[in-house]
Amino acid sequence: MNKHPFIATPCLTLWIKLVFALGLRPRMCLCLGLGLGLALSTQITNAAPSVQRDVPVLFLEHVQERPPTLSNIRSAPESSGLDGANVAIADNNTTGRFTGEHYQLTAKLFDDSDGAIAAARVWIDSGNTFIVAKLPAATLLTLSRDEHIAKHAIIFNVSAKDDVLRNEQCQPRLLHTIPSRAMLTDGLAQFLMSKRWKKWLLLRGQREEDKLFSAALKRSAKRFGANIIDEREWQFNSDLRRSAQNEIKLFSQSKDYDVTLIADEIGDIGEYIPYNTWLPRPAAGTQGLTPTGWHWSIEQWGAAQLQNRFTDYAKRDMNDVDYAAWLAVRAIGEAITRTKSNDDTTLYQYLLSDNFQLSAFKGRRLNFRKWNGQLRQPIPLVQPNALISQSPQEGYLHPHSEMDTLGYDRPEVSCAFEAPTL
Repeated sequence: MNKHPFIATPCLTLWIKLVFALGLRPRMCLCLGLGLGLALSTQITNAAPSVQRDVPVLFLEHVQERPPTLSNIRSAPESSGLDGANVAIADNNTTGRFTGEHYQLTAKLFDDSDGAIAAARVWIDSGNTFIVAKLPAATLLTLSRDEHIAKHAIIFNVSAKDDVLRNEQCQPRLLHTIPSRAMLTDGLAQFLMSKRWKKWLLLRGQREEDKLFSAALKRSAKRFGANIIDEREWQFNSDLRRSAQNEIKLFSQSKDYDVTLIADEIGDIGEYIPYNTWLPRPAAGTQGLTPTGWHWSIEQWGAAQLQNRFTDYAKRDMNDVDYAAWLAVRAIGEAITRTKSNDDTTLYQYLLSDNFQLSAFKGRRLNFRKWNGQLRQPIPLVQPNALISQSPQEGYLHPHSEMDTLGYDRPEVSCAFEAPTL
């Protein structure tokens, strides 16, 4: 297979034109073609750097045991995030062969936060910079507040969606490629308001993450003018595989509303709420119509290429944590290619500058917010087997970027840092 069609195709056309113009014989054509091919081959070989610079990247994960749930649904793949990072490493190395970099991924997985933080210290002490972190919020905060790590590392959060990490507890050199809960619920709220579904019934689970998602939904309702007519917390231990039709019907009994909103991040009861509510209304939130960072059904804007590469590598569909890890590694590659530097301060400044832009198969170029390190990005709204819409919705304007209508905007953030400038 020809590895350089962008070179061979115009050259072949030129060769054919030259043959006809000169009236050359077949043997002469063959000699001319071989000579042209040899010249091109030499040119391509000379274009590649003779010495490549290694770029090490650490994938750091605090593996947490998934708690039991009432429903018996499929759990997230154990390799979520790591597979996305590996695909991005391969993508970076495709370019790196011509720009002089060789990207290497080292994965360290621990079942406690202490082990993860110790591994990060060793990594930084060895003279490295980049950490792709699949860590819970508490571990991530401890890591990013470590004075030695924070001085030299650039950390990419690929899994923790907590809004507090982008607000009062944000940290310098901690960047977020996974959308925050506020970004997700704002994206959903814009879509619901565009449908004029203004009256919401909020049903949530008992876990802390469910309360955080519920709080984000209430913030989005206030921000975009929706009305939460009632909020219910699930407090039963029924086997919903047998009793969902009756239990959920009673649980959702309320005055009239336009849509049922679900806050059940772990998938405990939320899978059984659609089609079982007291009133026949659409369901959205963590189940039903779901806002997410990525979904396997996205194929516009060239995304099918990424989906195919990921499926070939991981033998499964790409999820939002995979995509966030892919974004993190690709952001590293983009920064190094553009700055031609391996200095951590220079790279950090570039990542948070107006010059940084990342093409990421979402129809827009993405960049980081200077005031809290969150990657701006559209929010896909999906049902289990299809992309329904993508926010920001049409008509939601912003003086700087329409994507800043999703999540906490600069005036709403109380971060203690502002990005350095180049």
